[in-house]
Amino acid sequence: YKKQHNPTARTGTSTNTATMDFDQNRIYFSHQNLASQQQAQDGEDDTATGLSDPFDITDGGSAVNMNAVRRHLREFLRNYRINTNRYIYRDKLINAHRRGRRSIEVDLGHVSEYDTALLGLLLRRPADTLPVFEAAALDCLRTTLYTMRGTDGDADDNEQQQNQQNQQTDAQGTTTIHAAHNQDDDNANTDNTNNDNNPNSIQILLTGNTNPTDLRQITARHMNRLVQCPGIVISAARIRSRARLVRIRCTRCQDSRTLTIAGSYSGATLPLQCMGSEPQECKQCPYEIVPDECVYVDQQTLKLQEAPELVPTGEMPRTILVSAERALVDVAPPGTRVHVMGIVSLFTNSNNSSSKSSSNSSSKQVYLRAVGMSKNANANGGGNTSTTTSFTPAEQEAFRELSRVPFEQLYQIMTHSIAPSISGSYTLDLKRAMACQLFGGSFKQLPESNHMRLRGDINVLLMGDPSTAKSQFLKFIERVAPVGVYTSGKGSSAAGLTASVVRDSRGEFYLEGGAMVLADGGIVCIDEFDKMRPQDRVAIHEAMEQQTISVAKAGITTVLNSRCSVLAAANPVFGRYDDLRSASENIDLMTTILSRFDLIFIVRDVRDEERDKAICRHVMGVHMANTNTAMDAATTSPSTERASAMDDVNGNNDSSDNNGSSSSRIAEQAMKVAKAAVVSSSSSSSSSTADSGEAQNHPQQQRLDIHTLKKYVQYCRAKCAPRLSKQASEVLSSAYVKIRDDVRKKDGGNGSAGNKHNAVPITVRQLEALVRISESLAKMRLAPEATTDDVAEALRLFRVSTMAASNADAQSVQSNIVAAASGNSGEDVQRIETFLRSRIAVQSVVSRKRIVEEAAAQGYDFYGVARAIAVMVMRGEVQEKSQGRLLKRII
Repeated sequence: YKKQHNPTARTGTSTNTATMDFDQNRIYFSHQNLASQQQAQDGEDDTATGLSDPFDITDGGSAVNMNAVRRHLREFLRNYRINTNRYIYRDKLINAHRRGRRSIEVDLGHVSEYDTALLGLLLRRPADTLPVFEAAALDCLRTTLYTMRGTDGDADDNEQQQNQQNQQTDAQGTTTIHAAHNQDDDNANTDNTNNDNNPNSIQILLTGNTNPTDLRQITARHMNRLVQCPGIVISAARIRSRARLVRIRCTRCQDSRTLTIAGSYSGATLPLQCMGSEPQECKQCPYEIVPDECVYVDQQTLKLQEAPELVPTGEMPRTILVSAERALVDVAPPGTRVHVMGIVSLFTNSNNSSSKSSSNSSSKQVYLRAVGMSKNANANGGGNTSTTTSFTPAEQEAFRELSRVPFEQLYQIMTHSIAPSISGSYTLDLKRAMACQLFGGSFKQLPESNHMRLRGDINVLLMGDPSTAKSQFLKFIERVAPVGVYTSGKGSSAAGLTASVVRDSRGEFYLEGGAMVLADGGIVCIDEFDKMRPQDRVAIHEAMEQQTISVAKAGITTVLNSRCSVLAAANPVFGRYDDLRSASENIDLMTTILSRFDLIFIVRDVRDEERDKAICRHVMGVHMANTNTAMDAATTSPSTERASAMDDVNGNNDSSDNNGSSSSRIAEQAMKVAKAAVVSSSSSSSSSTADSGEAQNHPQQQRLDIHTLKKYVQYCRAKCAPRLSKQASEVLSSAYVKIRDDVRKKDGGNGSAGNKHNAVPITVRQLEALVRISESLAKMRLAPEATTDDVAEALRLFRVSTMAASNADAQSVQSNIVAAASGNSGEDVQRIETFLRSRIAVQSVVSRKRIVEEAAAQGYDFYGVARAIAVMVMRGEVQEKSQGRLLKRII
């Protein structure tokens, strides 16, 4: 080529921030002048070559001048710059070369700005274009290094010579892309278009904000196309070596050949006859593989699954295999939420093939050949968000306006936005605790080690009677959390909650994450927590406190992240909470796991006439749809929830999606609630500790819908990481010391060493829980520091939950038993005691459940039997074993 400078010849879109001009006296290539120069040199028009454009990517243009593409990509890497003098890809190549890395990231947006034809070629024919792109990167690196070592004049001369050689190669005709499986080694070394032959090639990792394609939307039209798929990695196989170039040699004449393996799961077919100079002298199948002369690359197989919140109601989550090679191996452990840029390909599954049926040979399995992978990391470092959430300027303005609302009003709005269809004065503190759990505390990294951290997630336990809306709370939190996973304790095992090691069809072991790994960065809701087996509950101890899951099975030793909150619901030992027993006797959980819950609520179904009337009015209003409460409940009906879930899915996409109406609606609703709260704050005199059920059912009560609440929670978690102020830390320290002193005096006042300890011991974990709750209250209003008011509200929540459950000690229960036994029911208790003595022999052990059933069959009241057993235990006649399940008569 001649040196030319045409300031008017530019491709792409020119902006002030990204300039694609060449330096002075540099050659500028575009697909237009490449085509014209090649036609002028060849002396023939487009009809002779069959091409109207060297970059024709339409269905009719199957042949592409890959040498021209290679030069064009090389010039893109050399000359694309941002601002004035920053050649980003030159710098990336030089930095990678100096650090010994063999990969660089290329933004598809930059390719589009440089030339849309190149972008179209990458999107529609990535398998053919990427090897050429890697060869162009290697050429660019060599040219750049030569230019840095030599003078500018020598570099220009070398560039002209190289361009002339490439131009002579183009004159011989266009190169048609075919998979060359059998070729001579000399030809393999001289053919620079196929970069697979060079083991020192530079891997091109593609990134960009392209429209994501869900796994369930991949169809036949996506075959061999470049797509971007969001999802969560649920399993990862071991790293193994895959042969890219297979060296074969004839056993008789020593004829050597090199076979190229194109696909990630493809194999090489050895020639049946010798291809040397004397093939007739060699026998059938003369070739054998030379392992030492083959070229290998690292490969890892991942399993990508749809995010739980993106799965439609009633559908199974879709999965797809992902083949990661070279720089992409060992990047995403199980539980990582990623966006995979890959090529949709097919391979034949050997397990499905059968010699008896020839129809299976055409059955292929879809997989993604990864060419780029980006993690979705939370801004606070506390885990992964559901997707790479972006916020429009209108949403950010509305959320900031909402955070400026007086805290009492904002706290009340968040409280009433949690499950608005569930009414009752006893639910107010539950909703406040769940609001704090949604926002969470601040993640902290300890300075002494990168692997030591303090969790910011809040764990909540709901323990109580049936029909108190515990499961409905869990379902609502699962929908509104940034990442929500719902599971039941009865159907969950330790491996299902944490991680498991699975053997694949080849006999290799790989990791598969459980519910707590999939909920990384969100909330895992465990219903029927008391129905879990004890060994399964022990397995989640590490996940709840250290937020990691250690696996050492089948030769696999690793640590997975489980940075999530736990919202659990459980029933007491005998189904209902027994007032005649202490909290430790009602709660069939070990203190080791109870201490890991920041807040423990005892939810009781109290028999009160006024309360029953209020609940009846609310339930009837929901069913008859004739009150404002019913209208609020209708907004959370199942059909509306399904539509809300789809809106949330679209709202979680980048700002480039077509869901602008949803974003504008969320911003409008948040701004409306903020303005209404500011107007009503002057006339509002209710405090957060004096709320009542009437306030919740007030028709003018402002609340956020599920879309806006979820987006506001994501915004606060991403933009704010508050810390305790010095004054607040002093107040909290004094309060914690006082609580410990009160517990010590209470235990010391009993005097007897045989008394049972509190169900929930007050330890340093409870102090950290108070810190997290205070930080969540500050994060709710986007405050950088937690004040003394936040600490006061955190202490109040702790007293009405964990301390209230811990204060139900055995001494007060025994006094109630004695009072009940000495009252009008004393004769009934004595008759039941006589029956128990007749059924339980001295020094024998019986099942408590069987004894209670026999007493009920004789007509005795359940509570009377419980009182009689408690009195006999207090007297020392009967001893309880196995946490009250067995009874042993002593005397």
